[in-house]
Amino acid sequence: MTTSPSWSADRLRFVFSRIKERLWVRPLALCVLSIGGTFIAMLADDSGLSRVLPEVTLKSVESLLSIMASSMLVIATFAVGSMVAAYASASTGSTPRSIPLIIADDVTQNALSAFIGAFIFSIVSLIAIQNDLFESAGRFAIFVLTLLVFTIVIITFVRWVDRIARLGRVVNTIEQVEKAARDALDRRRHAPTLGALAISPDHAGDTGVPVCSTTVGYVQHIDLQALQSVAEALNCRMMVTALPGKFVTTHQPLLRIEGCTETFKPDTATRAFTISSNRTFEDDPRFGLIALSEIADKALSPGVNDPGTAIDVIGTLVRLFTLWQSPPEKERLQAITFDRVLVPELAISDLFDDAFTAIARDGAGMVEVSIRLQKAFCALAEINDDAMVAAARKHSRMALARSEHALSLQEDIEAVRRAAP
Repeated sequence: MTTSPSWSADRLRFVFSRIKERLWVRPLALCVLSIGGTFIAMLADDSGLSRVLPEVTLKSVESLLSIMASSMLVIATFAVGSMVAAYASASTGSTPRSIPLIIADDVTQNALSAFIGAFIFSIVSLIAIQNDLFESAGRFAIFVLTLLVFTIVIITFVRWVDRIARLGRVVNTIEQVEKAARDALDRRRHAPTLGALAISPDHAGDTGVPVCSTTVGYVQHIDLQALQSVAEALNCRMMVTALPGKFVTTHQPLLRIEGCTETFKPDTATRAFTISSNRTFEDDPRFGLIALSEIADKALSPGVNDPGTAIDVIGTLVRLFTLWQSPPEKERLQAITFDRVLVPELAISDLFDDAFTAIARDGAGMVEVSIRLQKAFCALAEINDDAMVAAARKHSRMALARSEHALSLQEDIEAVRRAAP
């Protein structure tokens, strides 16, 4: 008999990341806070502070609230229009895969929340004022709160204007995707097997009882704590075969169970896998590399013809691979806490395929891109890691072969050859 495991801290982190991508969450929270602020101001009338607080005229408070109510709705509408334009620019200029990162931008979400919250606060406070729900102390409290909200809105608006001017631009999108990929690679670098046991290279991949997915889509997250709980209840071991980012069908196993001597319900294990129609950046380092590669690939298309962006992305990829092979910090290394679960490590060859294949293919006819790509492989081949050196040399040979086939000028071909490792 297996029990339904409770949510782990890692799963809560994943769910919180998904909530951040919802545009309605923060505005709703600010609206509730704004309404609560209006009713909290009523408590000032019962505090006995009416004798010491200065008198504020009803007309002045109504004027401030009326100005805020009329202006905040316009600004909020303008903010939404600017955000939609930024999303469209990011989708057409870089890659649609970057849209979740732009939607989750903290400055933009805080700005929209502040504008809507200020509008709700002004409307609710204005209704309360006009219905004589406040005495002198309450009016003073509303006056102070209104000035505070004005200050917050002005500061937020200035920060938001600076951000919206760059939001959705290719350079800004590259920075956001790089940050997401760097965070995912850094987490996996300190937890290569996500806190579980590593699958040895000689381990047979078809052993154990397969547990297949009930839906078709991409694996977004694996709750290893839930798998550990089920494995302990069944006194068995679970070998994960589908890492976050893998596309699974109802005929492909998510995991294999070894050593199980009793019957069990497959859904007790499949519930640990979050499967959806799209990939996410947090637990899928390969997705960040793919998104960067797509940005460079689109820049190399004849309709865009922007090799400079592709060269910029190549430099970004070199930084990410250098981080991947840098020694992890000992205090951040995740200990093996799931001793009944086995998880494969990411293969550096797969990471290179995700990052460089499309750029080498579509940039083969541009000598400046081909040379920069070969220099990137030279830099990565100098890293003291056998797998990294092998992957860099392999992709260098492939990129050189493509360039020799695509370039027509012999001098360009010789220049690419000289840059190769």
